[in-house]
Amino acid sequence: MTQLTELDTHWLTEAVRLREAQAGPLEDQEANRQARHQGGDLTTRIQRRALWLADRDGLVEALRHWKQGARLALLGLMLLALFSGAGLAFAALGDGQRPVNVFWALGSLLGVNLVLLLGWAVGFSLSGAHGEGLGRLWLWLSARLARDAKATQLAPALLVLLQRQRLDRWLLGLMVHGLWLLALSTALVMALVLLATRRYGFVWETTILGSDTFVGLTQALGALPASLGFNVPDVGMIRSSGADQPSFDLARQAWAGWLLGVLVVYGILPRLLLALLCLWRWRRGRARLTLDLDQPAYGQLRAHLMPSSERLGVQDAAPERLHQVQALPANASDEGAVLVGLELDDRRPWPPSLPIRVTDAGLLDSRASRQRLLEQLSHYPPARLLVACDPLRSPDRGSLSLLAELARTAGDTRIWLLPAAPDLPVDPARLDDWHQALAQLGLPADSTSPLTWLEHGHD
Repeated sequence: MTQLTELDTHWLTEAVRLREAQAGPLEDQEANRQARHQGGDLTTRIQRRALWLADRDGLVEALRHWKQGARLALLGLMLLALFSGAGLAFAALGDGQRPVNVFWALGSLLGVNLVLLLGWAVGFSLSGAHGEGLGRLWLWLSARLARDAKATQLAPALLVLLQRQRLDRWLLGLMVHGLWLLALSTALVMALVLLATRRYGFVWETTILGSDTFVGLTQALGALPASLGFNVPDVGMIRSSGADQPSFDLARQAWAGWLLGVLVVYGILPRLLLALLCLWRWRRGRARLTLDLDQPAYGQLRAHLMPSSERLGVQDAAPERLHQVQALPANASDEGAVLVGLELDDRRPWPPSLPIRVTDAGLLDSRASRQRLLEQLSHYPPARLLVACDPLRSPDRGSLSLLAELARTAGDTRIWLLPAAPDLPVDPARLDDWHQALAQLGLPADSTSPLTWLEHGHD
């Protein structure tokens, strides 16, 4: 299984819960057994069960695809922010052929940003909803770029998980403020490049307002930038620019410093501080993520994962597909040999004569016997397991699923396709079906007696 973070674990657990809420309970007998065997409190067992189911059903791989899509979507939005920031600088300063109206330039640089920032602040304070279009766009693009049908369940699961502890506002807020910070920083750098390579004149124009209005507004906006060391034009420079007189070099530099200072103080710094605030709150909240055990679905799992006595559950639908068998590590089971028969006909003599070192586990002909053997093998895994099957029966999905579960409890597993009686020959096509199905599971099959291998570990 791919290495998962704590957030990934909570995320996949929530995704499995939503999937079961929509499509009904999953086939989880082995998942529950593994969770019970590994122990822990209810939260730990629920998470282990969910991770087992997520790995079996492909949700772990879908999560990896979704993250790749999220990174690509974020990269696309960052490129959009870069180009937008450069466009803001060009729109504000132009090509240098005409004087720059300082307040039109300021509106081009900060107007949209301040309007959206105000809207974010109002929505955040009144309803607490994130409401950022960029955040929703990012989630939509992430799901589209994942290109995995199972990944469609991950975005809703993430939102439900984060909204439960009101973390969605901080995560999406961090992304939105970060993108605006990138755009405004790009605008600042591009403005510096343009001011360093072109000769700009700065003016202000009005029809109905007096010059004192512009003088007061310019000085008020420049007070904070001046405290940070940015140049601010004095009263004489401001009045001369309003008279449409050619700007001398000192005035050009003062207006350029004022414009850059206002961009930094009223554009970049607020976005930077808000991004840092969102990052801080996101990290604090992520560290406190827990499962909501009051959910009805988790309450129903309590009886299966922490039973006062072991009981059989309800037979659920078979899984969508069978998965490759992963044998136990060599050091997990280094002794013991077990023979078991799977739904063998009563006319077949069973068991065969066995060496003393081989344990006969009997016949698996009922659900109770299957569950009992799986529980025993999960607690005392053998080094070698031999499962005898009747090739006259078809390799149905239920039998193959059981073989996969049995194989995961042993160090090494083989399938013994028993020879048919002379009066009941085996259909070659059906025998080929067995070999193909077992090959997909990664289980070796023998038609001759493998009892020597079972006893000694070699042929």
